Amino acid sequence: MAKKRILILGAGLAGLSAAWHLQREGIECQIFEKETEVGGLCRSKKIDGAGFTFDSSGHLLHFKNNYTLGLVKKLVGRSLVRHKRKAWIYSYGKFTRYPFQANLYGLPKEIVKECLLEFLKTHHNGFKNSELRPPDTNKINMFGGLTSKNNLKFLDWINQTFGKGIARHFMIPYNTKFWTVSLDKLTCEWIDGFIPIPTLGQIIEGTIKESRQNLGYNAFFWYPEKGGISTISQAFAGQIMNIFKGCNVTKIDLKRKTIRINGKQKERFDFLISTIPLPEIRYLLCNLPEHIASAFKNLKWNSIFNLNIGIDRELDNSWHWMYFPEKEFSFFRVGFPYNFSSSLVPPNKSSLYVEVSYSENKPIDKSNIVSRIKKDLRKAGILNQSDRICVEDINDIKYGYPIYDKNYRQARGKILNYLNQNSVIPCGRYGCWQYFSMADAILDGKRIVDLFRNI
Repeated sequence: MAKKRILILGAGLAGLSAAWHLQREGIECQIFEKETEVGGLCRSKKIDGAGFTFDSSGHLLHFKNNYTLGLVKKLVGRSLVRHKRKAWIYSYGKFTRYPFQANLYGLPKEIVKECLLEFLKTHHNGFKNSELRPPDTNKINMFGGLTSKNNLKFLDWINQTFGKGIARHFMIPYNTKFWTVSLDKLTCEWIDGFIPIPTLGQIIEGTIKESRQNLGYNAFFWYPEKGGISTISQAFAGQIMNIFKGCNVTKIDLKRKTIRINGKQKERFDFLISTIPLPEIRYLLCNLPEHIASAFKNLKWNSIFNLNIGIDRELDNSWHWMYFPEKEFSFFRVGFPYNFSSSLVPPNKSSLYVEVSYSENKPIDKSNIVSRIKKDLRKAGILNQSDRICVEDINDIKYGYPIYDKNYRQARGKILNYLNQNSVIPCGRYGCWQYFSMADAILDGKRIVDLFRNI
């Protein structure tokens, strides 16, 4: 490839991975990051004077292939620690193991009976997992576009895969709470292994006794021994040249192939790798065609209100995280970072991260959400009335997860095609506008090198 000027917008995990892989191949590039530090959401914050370190919400590494695991191990060395998942669900006043569909033991008998009988009915009627599992829709082409099509409704998939009992008592309430929209409005394009599908034998085993089966992509996870999740992004950044921080891109001129930084500085490009959230890039592009501007309006997402809390005592549990499907609790998930790494808290202290999902479809009252979260934590028995909170840290994450509704595929496809035609390459969870894990984002950075080998 003749020498080209390659700019990367955003020094989050995907942008850093793209730069690392390009520069390893001898391909020059520059990264422009609007914040004063790298990492995007893969960042950690040390609270001065308090001794607590918090990530921006829950960030754990789940590796689906040896390449990303080997790469991260190479970057951070022995500080990467493997954990066996200890995840739970709180419903009907009971703590049961995750995943719900394979751990009915301990729930009220009438609910266990309904869930099991409805699953057996579904199984008897001839529904097979291989027939119901959506195709691998998260495969992406060289420019980040989806390569397959699926119109199966998520609600139908839930009912037909697990039966109406498991659907009613967990799958529907939890996913409605998380996605903030009715599940008959969602497609299955995002699933791709994120939801464990147990066999009949595994469900029966988890009904008659407390099961220790390690089901799902997150049965094990990796986390740095020290420094929080930002250890990963800092390790990438330490081996990358030409990272420019405090550079907010304010304009992208596709015709002239230039970007404007902080309203002043102009930079030319041959190729622009964008990790900017897809809905945001709409406001940076000049002279958008009407049909592309309309497509941007059809992109939907949920947002995550994350509250990190430091507690002035050692909580007596070894949990990693817990799911809350019921409406009476404001949050959908609570995590326990001090069980990821003791270095994240001072001696004899504990920490939590709490996640609340919201959207324009389901807003929250931000003036009282923190007090409601604390009340709900006590209601669930995670905190006591006498617990003293040492520190609070809020991260209000505007772009949580893309919502895969009926407009998703067409709108996203039009936008990506338009960007591709103008030498803009989307990258990562937000640039590609897909449900990516952290490991997926790292791997998507590698895809960029494969692309340039073909140019």
